[in-house]
Amino acid sequence: MTPGRIVDCHAHVIDPARFPFPEGPGYRPRPDEVGPCEAYLEVLDRHGVAKALLVQPSGYGYDNAAMLDALARAPGRFKAIVMVDPRSDDAALARLEAAGAVGVRFNLVSHRPDALAGPAAARFLARLKDLGWYAQVFAHDAQWPEVVPVLRDSGVKVLVDHFGVRNVAAGTGAAGFQAVLRLGRAGRAAVKLSAPFRAGDPAALDPYAEALLEAFGLDGCVWGSDWPFLDMARRPDYGAAVEVLRRWLPDEGDRARVLRDNPVRLFRFGEGS
Repeated sequence: MTPGRIVDCHAHVIDPARFPFPEGPGYRPRPDEVGPCEAYLEVLDRHGVAKALLVQPSGYGYDNAAMLDALARAPGRFKAIVMVDPRSDDAALARLEAAGAVGVRFNLVSHRPDALAGPAAARFLARLKDLGWYAQVFAHDAQWPEVVPVLRDSGVKVLVDHFGVRNVAAGTGAAGFQAVLRLGRAGRAAVKLSAPFRAGDPAALDPYAEALLEAFGLDGCVWGSDWPFLDMARRPDYGAAVEVLRRWLPDEGDRARVLRDNPVRLFRFGEGS
């Protein structure tokens, strides 16, 4: 893959010195886990990564200020998956879209486990569908069988976090992962082959990657680093997070589609990006 043509589809801006964490649920990063915009831009430049899809971390909740600041500081380089209160009005969503938002994250793991439950969630998903936004979902394995029908019935475009699995030891036949695969086969969904280091040995993800590529298709897969690698005993190497994709996509053309072509098409970066 030619340096400068890669799109990182999962990274967080975390800058508590300038943007303190609000009260509420969510993971509070340690002091050694911060990731301000300027530090991330340096990482991208060092590794020849052209663009990135920023994702709102749970600790900031519905306060997207740090991410919006990054979008403004690097025009054209970032798009964003925000977190918003479902009661937000259309004008608020329009402002976020103008800034570069392309979807909303539903973090069922460390923010709101019930974020996709009930009539209010269904109405919110309908609004996202009308906008053409993604519903990006981070879920525990046991939650997927419940939320997949909700997502599928809504007709919203879905973006699955981190291989769609948390406990790789459970195997690809586990009910949660099978629900993710059904979502992929139904269409209108993409999956992130992101944060592979969280499985320990990337080889543990081999059967998952194979199943996801079959269910979502090559054009439904993107890559993400998960920088700045929250809640890890040791910070992984960014370059290694890119290189591991060779394990599942040995063909350079296939990797180019996942690393560049798919994100440009799916997240509105534009052909001239």
